[in-house]
Amino acid sequence: MKNEKFAATLSVGDAAYTYYPVEQVEGSEKLPYALKVLLENVLRNAESPEAASDLAKRVVEAGCAGEVGSEVEFSPARVLFQDFTGVPVFVDFAVMREACANLGGDPAKINPQIPCDLVIDHSVIADVAGCSCAMEKNMELEFQRNGERYNFLKWAQKSFQNVRIVPPGAGICHQLNIEQFAQVAMTSTAAGVETPEGENPTVYFDTLVGTDSHTPTANGIGVLGWGVGGIEAEAAALGQPITTLVPKVVGVRLTGELSEGVAAMDVALTFAKMLREKGVVGCFVECFGPGLDSLNATQRTCISNMTPEYGSTCTLFPVDDQTLAYLRLTGRSEQQVALVEQYAKAQGFWNDPQAPERVYSDVVELDLSSVKRSIAGPSRPHDRIFLEQAQERFHEICADRGLDLGKKKTVDVNGQACELGHGALAIAAVTSCTTATDPSMMLTAGLVAKKAAEAGLKPKPWVKCILAPGSHATELLLERAGLMDGLRDLGFYTCGFGCMSCIGNSGPILPALHDIADDLELASVLSGNRNFEGRISPDVSQNYLAAPATVIAYSLAGTMDVDLPNAVLGERADGTPVKLADIWPTDAEVADLLERFATKELFEEGSRGLYDGDAAWQQLGSEPSDTFAWDEASTYVRRAPYFDGMGAQPAPAEPIKDARALAFLGDFITTDHISPAGSIALDSPAAKYLEERGVVPADFNTYGARRGNHEVMMRGTFANVKLSNKLAEGKKGGWTRDFLKDEIVPLFDAAMGYEQAGVPLVVVAGKMYGSGSSRDWAAKGPMLLGIRAAFAESFERIHRSNLIGMGVMPLQFEEGESAESLGLDGSEQYTVGAVDFSKGLPEPRVVDVMAKKADGTEVAFKATVRVDTPTEGKYFEHGGILQYVLRQLAK
Repeated sequence: MKNEKFAATLSVGDAAYTYYPVEQVEGSEKLPYALKVLLENVLRNAESPEAASDLAKRVVEAGCAGEVGSEVEFSPARVLFQDFTGVPVFVDFAVMREACANLGGDPAKINPQIPCDLVIDHSVIADVAGCSCAMEKNMELEFQRNGERYNFLKWAQKSFQNVRIVPPGAGICHQLNIEQFAQVAMTSTAAGVETPEGENPTVYFDTLVGTDSHTPTANGIGVLGWGVGGIEAEAAALGQPITTLVPKVVGVRLTGELSEGVAAMDVALTFAKMLREKGVVGCFVECFGPGLDSLNATQRTCISNMTPEYGSTCTLFPVDDQTLAYLRLTGRSEQQVALVEQYAKAQGFWNDPQAPERVYSDVVELDLSSVKRSIAGPSRPHDRIFLEQAQERFHEICADRGLDLGKKKTVDVNGQACELGHGALAIAAVTSCTTATDPSMMLTAGLVAKKAAEAGLKPKPWVKCILAPGSHATELLLERAGLMDGLRDLGFYTCGFGCMSCIGNSGPILPALHDIADDLELASVLSGNRNFEGRISPDVSQNYLAAPATVIAYSLAGTMDVDLPNAVLGERADGTPVKLADIWPTDAEVADLLERFATKELFEEGSRGLYDGDAAWQQLGSEPSDTFAWDEASTYVRRAPYFDGMGAQPAPAEPIKDARALAFLGDFITTDHISPAGSIALDSPAAKYLEERGVVPADFNTYGARRGNHEVMMRGTFANVKLSNKLAEGKKGGWTRDFLKDEIVPLFDAAMGYEQAGVPLVVVAGKMYGSGSSRDWAAKGPMLLGIRAAFAESFERIHRSNLIGMGVMPLQFEEGESAESLGLDGSEQYTVGAVDFSKGLPEPRVVDVMAKKADGTEVAFKATVRVDTPTEGKYFEHGGILQYVLRQLAK
């Protein structure tokens, strides 16, 4: 047993478990809940008792001081993937199996070392909406577009151990995570680890990382987890710890309870505004206080889902009776529920008002009774607007943008002439990510629709109405409560079980509105969590987040230019005017339906056949095998070259001599600038590659859908239209100067020319290189282009780690120096002194660099090798984290 000196026995009924009590560490009683989870993690997983003691000391010292601490290692219990980000990870695993066989090892050994769940939820598009055939048609189109990817994923489903893949049409990863996957208290048995004879299974905190930024949804039921990039998720799946600084923890003290008609979404938007203003980027946030008792588990998950929109890593809630009630409702066994309760109490993770006061770096107070019905927009989730002030704020937004509210356009919609102005609603989407996690909000939306339909109201004919439940249980609840008919009467037919509008998969708006999108600022309203400009639809300029019932109400108005709480939304058959209050249900009505229809049996039925898929999935032909049979004609899934030529032992790295700069960049270059995303431009190298293989532009799809094809992704690296590469002489996007030809060419073409000539490449940048979201292709792409090192004044922490994970050396200018101060302009040839990683940390730590200019003059300077830990050094010595893990597993 690892670190046995810290282990103890926990009895739950007739069962006994080994666990690692945090109370044995002095000072732990003062720690926030989140840091107790990190503390248990290092006690259980550190390499040795000595290392465990050292890491535990770091956690306690930082936590009790309320400050950022030094680096610790975190080993999550499991990993959650969605299909866009999951496909390239499993492509890597498949290639690792081939490489393992080439090294003389057993390819079947290459499996995730901890449980992994992948949910196919990012590919379905609401091409068809507003009719009974919407879901069937959308899934048909989904399989037409993604058959190659799905065939590969079905092979992975059958061929890898420790992997569960949920086929299309089942729900979204976050909802299924809280309904099905999350254990809250994890056991080694549940993780597939055999218990040695004479020992007890181990129980520990259920934790996860996920390749979707809204992974913190599970924080609402006491599961610590957050979103990471693909490289980190891949490493975690292969059993490698994630390095993280001990974070500051900001406490949110909740008091009071919600007023009549106020939803969890309104609280989530209040959190976004409050905590964005507070400044919690990179912090952990956790909730406590007497107000917790008034929030049920799914209201908490809705709040936690909004975490990325205010920049914190997590928004954690402790375990209490509300958590246990939800676990019972969704079908967890009584033994599991009892284990969760006893473990949480044993570890000081239970919401106990009598417990010692915890230390926070700061505390924010929120009286839940002060929360009002709200929306947020027009382009940032934290720009909350009280519903009662929404029309006034809309007018201010239009004035700020110089829009004439008197401007009108008349369009023909199904033979009806409709006069539209700025703010005309093109899309009303009850979408899944934030709000379907809470049954109360979905029931409220269903009741609003039912009452509106009974009153004879209809959405305006130009509004595209989208319903995308987060799981089958959600739709089943609406059906059993007698609310689906009302939704369908208004045109809210289920379009599919996926993310849809929240990630931009809204499909086309009405052609008549598309035609006027350049003349009027059209709007959307959705019950999701992201509303950045252009995200929901390229034709829609203003996007507003709202609770599902508010989405339904706005569809009836057809515009954002309306005083929704007070406006007449229509008339009954007898001429009686109908206002929002006339169709909005009471909390008692919602609670009655919730008690009657949200049952354990409903969730059991909703999850039945979760992994089976429909007929189209079942007809996919992949059979299980040790290695994947690559289709050379595929433009979606290609064998990546990461392990080509790799030997059983790491070879000394080739020296970086006379390297050329492929990009010479300024400050704050984000991963969005580097990583391919969005649509594939018609004149891009990626488009040329696809056309050469017979793909017509209409079928290009997006970079996201083609993440399993490195050929497409490397061609889109550094191709962001906003990128300013100083070597391109003012030309924005993926262009650079090819110093072999002395002309401006596509950056990818230059990289290939340098590769043929045997010229190594570097990137030169300024401050905070790689800031923004963690994106694996922001490191994979540069490596595939031949970039060996990145010079910068400073690096974003996770991107620096990802570069190391792909074998790209991060080199930091000395304090006070920069490319500009050294007189560099990117035209130089760069030679970097030799660096030895055989002992873990780099030797030398500060390396000599020589930059030779065209006239023969030389600029000598020093750079710090930002490989900061022995573990990172091991990864780099092996050429990257995948190579390191492969060699360990192939032994």
